[in-house]
Amino acid sequence: MSEKCPSCGGSGYSEKKTEKCTKCNGDSKQDSKPIKFNFNEMRESDISFLVGGKCPECKGSGFVETVVECKECRGSGNLYYCEVCNRKIPYLNKGNREICNACLEKTDTIVYKLDNVCGYEDLELGKIYIGVVESVREGLGAFVKLNDNITGLMHVKNITKLPERGDVETVLLKDMKKRGSDTKLDLIQKHIKKHEVIEIEKEIPPTVISDLSDADSGKLICIQGEVLQVKQTGGPTIFLIADQTGQVPCAGFTTAGQRSYEEIDSGMVVSAIGVVNLRDDAIQIELASMKQMNEDDSNKLLKLIEEAIDKKSEPHDIPFLVESETLEKLRPAMLKAAKEIRKAILRSRPIILRHHADADGITSGIAIEKAILPLINKVNDSDTSHYYKRSPSKAPFYELTDVIKDVSYAVEDNIRFGDQFPLIIMVDNGSTEEDAPAYEHARIYGMDIVVIDHHHPDDMIDDYLLAHVNPYKVGGDFGLTAGMLCTEVARLINPDVSDEIIHLPAVAGVGDRSDSTEFEQYKNLVSDKYSVKNLGDIALALDFEQYWLRFGSGVGIIDDILNMRDEKIHKNLVSMLCSQANSMILEQLNVTLPNVKTETLKSGAILNFIDVEKYAHKFTFPAPGKTSGEIHDIMCTEKFPGKPVITLGVGPDFIVIRSKDVNMNIPQMVQELKSKYPGAGVSGGGHLIVGSIKFVEGARDLVVEKLIEYLEQTPVNV
Repeated sequence: MSEKCPSCGGSGYSEKKTEKCTKCNGDSKQDSKPIKFNFNEMRESDISFLVGGKCPECKGSGFVETVVECKECRGSGNLYYCEVCNRKIPYLNKGNREICNACLEKTDTIVYKLDNVCGYEDLELGKIYIGVVESVREGLGAFVKLNDNITGLMHVKNITKLPERGDVETVLLKDMKKRGSDTKLDLIQKHIKKHEVIEIEKEIPPTVISDLSDADSGKLICIQGEVLQVKQTGGPTIFLIADQTGQVPCAGFTTAGQRSYEEIDSGMVVSAIGVVNLRDDAIQIELASMKQMNEDDSNKLLKLIEEAIDKKSEPHDIPFLVESETLEKLRPAMLKAAKEIRKAILRSRPIILRHHADADGITSGIAIEKAILPLINKVNDSDTSHYYKRSPSKAPFYELTDVIKDVSYAVEDNIRFGDQFPLIIMVDNGSTEEDAPAYEHARIYGMDIVVIDHHHPDDMIDDYLLAHVNPYKVGGDFGLTAGMLCTEVARLINPDVSDEIIHLPAVAGVGDRSDSTEFEQYKNLVSDKYSVKNLGDIALALDFEQYWLRFGSGVGIIDDILNMRDEKIHKNLVSMLCSQANSMILEQLNVTLPNVKTETLKSGAILNFIDVEKYAHKFTFPAPGKTSGEIHDIMCTEKFPGKPVITLGVGPDFIVIRSKDVNMNIPQMVQELKSKYPGAGVSGGGHLIVGSIKFVEGARDLVVEKLIEYLEQTPVNV
């Protein structure tokens, strides 16, 4: 490689001088004294000047122009770079080779190795190349591959020792002839002991991924970016590469099912050269060469990529669907959560969406899902299965059972495909101390977490989170449900889904018995299409269907219940599910209500006590929590209207708590019981007036007794 000398601008001299001609002594004419000229060295034009009586040296001017040679390039006008050490040299060395004297002393000769991008046009006669014997034919010679694209013949007359297939040979390029579309190479076998290998890389200016189009099909291009994923198929190895403008799959092929470019892993920054192809109407690059970039170039490119992604991931700061002081106070946290989710999508990072398995949790999850799936489709060419998974959680916190399952799948995908570890989105759960053990597990593997919840939060949990949206953080309460929060966050992520998810906050509000001013506004937004009964039926259908789905996400079925596909199917499905659910609830109430024990506490609150272990059907719908809630509703509306009511659904190792018009703080009561009675194994929490407590079975009587003592002292709203 060479460049024009910057010192002399390529002229070869640093300055010009004009001096008196020494032949004619400045007289311009031939001196009377005889001047000695070597006629053998003179040109015809010089002789004509001499015959005409003028000095042929200065052409009759009396002056001659001299130049001072450029010290930088030594008069050549060019600077060269040594092919071995890349040092600047001012001249071509023997054999017209760009190599410095120091490197010449270390080696007898230079041997060149072609990368896979090089073609016949990059070959030079007289140079020695490294190749691999592809085949040997008796009487003819050996065919040698100089790279995947170039093959030449080493004729028997040019072979001193017959090689075998697969042998590495050094060969001299003797001749190169073009015959039609083919190029024939005549190679000579060389046995060289002392030599220096120089790899020839074809220089192709890099192209940014966003500039690639169908029109580039068949074109050889170079891209530079970060490897996001390595996926081995039954054929090629697929490398997902991203730069500051986008991402593109690149296919490397060795043999079917065999990993190509084994030295390249996800997270590396590479320079990849290949041919643009169309596969399933999407652009894919068939790799010819791929190499890891040096540290400096990698860091510069990574900085560009991060800056571009950070800019693209900015959410849409749009007005909320309703007027709410609490929502406005939460806007910064909601924008941060939306940005982290968008950033994960743009980086093709897998997302796990976890939600509580009730109507509020389901609507929360679906709202986020509807916002992010179109973006995942766009970034990953309609492939969402590998980048997104929604899973309901039975408990209102991230159980170890769930996190170990999530981590297990993530580690497996990382080992098999080089996948990034996922972003976990927790909705309608995730804000309490009970989540900490699971978060510690996830953090070890770099699984970041975003929480959107309305349960009473523990401050210590923020240390584990990228973003935390919770109304209690700004003075709100659980009346602003997770379904409402997630619908608004979903719109910040992707405003295009607003019309599709506009009814979800109202369903969530009915399902979680919200009495907030926001709920009234959300309900009014869809009152022309959904009555309160319609909303309640949808919420009940969700609870009923999710109970039988257990840990399944119910893809498609949940959409039908929420009227997101076929309205006829929606109406028939909700009607059928509500009929079955109400029948089973009625049967459960017929069993449990006669066994409810009621007493009036000193505070004036009505306490209802039901042993759901002894006096309720087990392992069927409704579950103990739902059963306790149904009993509580009847007590509030039919038995003791207008009075403060507490309902306890007691099992062998748990208590479900429901209350109305009682100023209790369930998380605080749990902490006090836990500290005072360590042998009881108390845990739990939830909302301030709705939640649950867990304990060891042997401590049941103690915990129930102490809980009732707390309730006796709890003030009520008169």
